[in-house]
Amino acid sequence: MITNTELEYKGNLYPNQIVQFTQDTDKLYFTTNNGVVLQITILRGSVIRFRYATNYNFEPDFSYAIDPKSTIGYSKLEVEENDTEYIISTARVSVLVDKKTLRTQISDLSGNIICEDELGFHWEENYEYGGNTVKMSKIAQAGECFYGMGDKAMHSNLKGKRVENWVTDQFAYGKDQDPLYKAIPFYIGLSKGNAYGVFFDNSFKTSFDFSHERRNVTSFWADGGEMNYYFIFGPDMAGVVSSYSSLTGTPEMPPMWALGFHQSKWSYYPENNVKEITKQFRDLRIPCDAIYLDIDYMDGFRCFTWDKNHFPDPKRMISELEEDGFKTVIMIDPGIKVDRDYWVYNEALENDYFCKRGDGPLMQGKVWPGECNFPDFTNPAVREWWAELYKEFMTELGVHAVWNDMNEPAVMEVPTKTAPLDTRHNYDGHPCTHRKAHNIYGMQMVRATFDGVKKYVYPKRPFVITRAAFAGTQRYSSTWTGDNVATWEHLWLANVQVQRMCLSGYSFVGSDIGGFAEQPDGELFARWVQLGIFHPFCRVHSSGDHGDQEPWSFGTEITDIVRKFIELRYQLLPYLYTMFYKYTKENMPMIQALVYYDQEDTQTHFRTDEFIFGEKILVCPIQEPNAQGRRMYIPKGNWYDFWTSEPVEGGKEKWVAAELDMLPIFVKAGAIIPKYPVQQYVEEKDIDELLLEVYYKKGTESSEIYEDANNGYDYKKGRYALSNYKLTGKEKSLTIQLFKDGSFETQYDTIRLNFHGLPFAIDTVMLDNEEVSLRNLSEIQDNILQIDKDFSLLHITGKE
Repeated sequence: MITNTELEYKGNLYPNQIVQFTQDTDKLYFTTNNGVVLQITILRGSVIRFRYATNYNFEPDFSYAIDPKSTIGYSKLEVEENDTEYIISTARVSVLVDKKTLRTQISDLSGNIICEDELGFHWEENYEYGGNTVKMSKIAQAGECFYGMGDKAMHSNLKGKRVENWVTDQFAYGKDQDPLYKAIPFYIGLSKGNAYGVFFDNSFKTSFDFSHERRNVTSFWADGGEMNYYFIFGPDMAGVVSSYSSLTGTPEMPPMWALGFHQSKWSYYPENNVKEITKQFRDLRIPCDAIYLDIDYMDGFRCFTWDKNHFPDPKRMISELEEDGFKTVIMIDPGIKVDRDYWVYNEALENDYFCKRGDGPLMQGKVWPGECNFPDFTNPAVREWWAELYKEFMTELGVHAVWNDMNEPAVMEVPTKTAPLDTRHNYDGHPCTHRKAHNIYGMQMVRATFDGVKKYVYPKRPFVITRAAFAGTQRYSSTWTGDNVATWEHLWLANVQVQRMCLSGYSFVGSDIGGFAEQPDGELFARWVQLGIFHPFCRVHSSGDHGDQEPWSFGTEITDIVRKFIELRYQLLPYLYTMFYKYTKENMPMIQALVYYDQEDTQTHFRTDEFIFGEKILVCPIQEPNAQGRRMYIPKGNWYDFWTSEPVEGGKEKWVAAELDMLPIFVKAGAIIPKYPVQQYVEEKDIDELLLEVYYKKGTESSEIYEDANNGYDYKKGRYALSNYKLTGKEKSLTIQLFKDGSFETQYDTIRLNFHGLPFAIDTVMLDNEEVSLRNLSEIQDNILQIDKDFSLLHITGKE
């Protein structure tokens, strides 16, 4: 057995005995005889930061991931000392620090060990680059499962896997291929009913081993920087994800049109092709809110330019598209073409904004325009300049949103696919090489884009999309899972990756519906649309190399199926908008994996297919060809079949029929689901009535509906409407109480309630304690009632 008194083992160095302890308010310092300092910071009773320094010196404390607005504070902090250890107590956990080895052990207040060091912190000096490779190993408890880590293309439960975080342009990646486009070094551990999280805030290449090399050990390490991680105690997964989301931030509300259906391809050009596509959407009555222009709209792939042969008057075109309900989204890449006749290149060159190599020359790499230089987005001055470049696009031409691609950064024709490691970066005043800055390069690019778009679409809200991301990028941008493939395996991957991203604090996410590379058949495309309409970001995108991939590209039958489900997306927009509100305000993931929904049920620990859309809708995509149905797991509780209203008991598997035009969807008993009428685009119609689908439950259930002006910032001044419906069902009665907050007045004056599963025929209706004659209600048939939106109490009873 290795002890930390052996200062070196297999090239690794270890802390030895503690010789000094000091406390500075919320920070505790433990110094060892061989110069290791452990700084423990209590952020909350359940959120604790661990930082390790060697040679007595900490690096400057700086992070791109942590949200400056993150809330901190605790109610209790006590430190005790005995012969062998220090004991730190908060209101939620107890932390033991071993005096001989500096190893830590974290327990809940009942004494259950939650997270315990194995070898603990150790390091190895990096002779090639300087600094240390920093390492941490933990004891994996029996039966422990692991989740999170961003866009990993593998089973949702990471036990037995080893993964790496190095943002990579991975075209047509396969199952279990790693790394991909995102670096989110955050995982959730679940053992014996207790969940915790670890966020390793280190932007170097990081690796995680989830009991892969050794069955009882979980470890993580980085090629440089500090061993700097946050421990987050649940004990429920919802608490872990919420605390992590609070730590790294959530986005502001997007414009509602950003939650509509979007159509994209590489590439729609020239202008008449764009107009043909958008006209076909309207002619076929298939709802769509946005059309995307990939790199071919540019003049020779030069960012912030237009090819005037293909788009002679972009301002007019964008305006005409908007009149028909289409927002225009344009692509911007980081590579700036080396061209002395190109104004963006000249500005960056004159202001010394490009990244440089270690010995001074500009970092240069080949991308779509040819040879390019790359702005250093880790420099605040460069971000400010980049934000200003959007002024003409957004203010004068009327572009609505921006899509940042290739921002890993992707570099062609080199083995590494990216910038050389000796590339220098400002890193907001903490100069470093690309080894440290690579994983946050795309994040800082889209941060600058967000700042520019937000400034110049004001008073509207910004919408930005990124391919590359690090932890915290969700504050600035939506994202998608990258260049996938039109295969059934990738349909499965899209489902798992979106669930995993939502568990990793990044909910505004989707996949390229239908697959980017290769060509789907009609069945695969229809099944992918059925999944995609339940993802927060909903966009068809394809390479265009193998044929068309519009909703009408696969014949009338598929077109009708696709239309049916896109229409469902638009009906559910108020529900989806409320999901986004709860994500921004309550840190609640928009898609819930079943293990998040019910971690106590071990059946959920390895489920990959089913997920909860919001809080009330269970979805199970069909992921195999020629399927007439499938077996699926219904989690705890009582549910209703969305299509038939048949009640279903949870906690068991069930065979569900699902021919090509159907998808297994279930609604939680007691839920109240808001619906809008079908629109061809957001705000095409005035909403003169809100439909509420009410699902009976014996007992109590609450549902929320959030509404505002769908754009702009008045909601931050209190001009929103938050309606909380409390449903209470009994054998012969149903009561709905409505509690309202906010000053926003909705367009509609009436609410139509459609009741499902009532065990009685409606006999009397009491509205705000006054009996309403059924003859005076506009409709009382098939369990449908129409009432004023401003009621406070609705009580219906059945016949005795």
